[in-house]
Amino acid sequence: MDIEAFDTKLRAVADGGVTSARGFRAAGIHAGFRKNPERADFALVVADEPVSAAGVFTTNRFCAAPVTVCREHLGGASCGSGRVQAIAINSGNANAATGEPGLALAHETCDITSQVVGCAPEEVLVASTGVIGQQMEIAPFETGIPAAYEQLSHEGGSDAARAIMTTDTHPKEFAVSYESGVLDYVGCRFTVGGMCKGSGMIMPNMATMIAVITTDAPVEPATLHTLLKACVDTTFNKVTVDSDTSTNDTCIMLASGAAATDEAPICEGTEAYEELAYAVHVVCEALARAIAGDGEGASRLVTVTVTGAPSDEDADTAARAVANSPLVKTAIAGRDCNWGRIAMALGKCGVVFDQNDVSIDIMDIPVCRDGLTVPFDEDDALRRFEAPEITISADLGAGEGIARVWTCDLTHDYVSINGDYRT
Repeated sequence: MDIEAFDTKLRAVADGGVTSARGFRAAGIHAGFRKNPERADFALVVADEPVSAAGVFTTNRFCAAPVTVCREHLGGASCGSGRVQAIAINSGNANAATGEPGLALAHETCDITSQVVGCAPEEVLVASTGVIGQQMEIAPFETGIPAAYEQLSHEGGSDAARAIMTTDTHPKEFAVSYESGVLDYVGCRFTVGGMCKGSGMIMPNMATMIAVITTDAPVEPATLHTLLKACVDTTFNKVTVDSDTSTNDTCIMLASGAAATDEAPICEGTEAYEELAYAVHVVCEALARAIAGDGEGASRLVTVTVTGAPSDEDADTAARAVANSPLVKTAIAGRDCNWGRIAMALGKCGVVFDQNDVSIDIMDIPVCRDGLTVPFDEDDALRRFEAPEITISADLGAGEGIARVWTCDLTHDYVSINGDYRT
């Protein structure tokens, strides 16, 4: 597939989100998980009928009860796919480190949702976000699920995106659409949309904090999982705010097939699959960048690109070392074009290279060549640091490996937010 040609056909959906694709409705309400009655804390996403579903989840061994239940409903950890009609998400309490009572509550949430929606309990997925180690009450679910169901609409995506926020400063939504150029799907316009939340405890090792992606393209569950996993690995898994992997990381994708009801499912290895995979990648990358840019206390999105590594894996290791370095992140917060901190982070990461071959650029300013300082205009650098996105590029001169990671700066506000998180 000609990616450049297809990219010109891809269109961002105005105010797009998780309900932009046909066949989905959503709602976001205050159900009582939070004390503030003005703050929405429960989201419900419902398909018109059971649809193909796939999920990827945290690798943190302290995984939350909802993660365990979702894995069960998607065929176990080795499968990650199945058929689903509803997703129930609460904020304010993570339902993590809650033992058997937490698992029982997650299962009961599925039971209540299934009764309200009219599907099997196994066709419901659940997700939670908030404080770890606190038991939850079932009462907010008992009243909140029916209330949210009554408010479901095709315009409810934005309300749902707000309801899943924790320390996020704004909801994160995005959607694109395209007309397939494949003969088998001539005249079909497919849409991919999504929502996510994430601001702190961010270095996913699967997907992201909580994300729901939808499409109206026809895809079987197993194929959907392959597609989602590949996109997650190159987008959400390239985000780090503070190097911490959440207990609740969950990314779920649903495919209704509503835009091509008479056509065969899209299969892996076809041009139609490549089209859809690219559209999903675009949506996931937009959401991933939104997470990095909205990191707790952050003032700048930071993109770190490493090239010239012995392998792509080595490039990723080096890029993460830079992105996770408190010294690099605080230098950016202070608008200090201090490339020595970047060199330090690269040198400690364990990737083999010769320092005499390294080049580093900050905001397209050459600051290091062959491992040595390149004089630059400090005033020009200070001006460039006013941009909303800071770019760091490093070439290790040791191979063809390349990786890109998104992060943010580290400010005083990060300490304030996390010092008072439970209060």
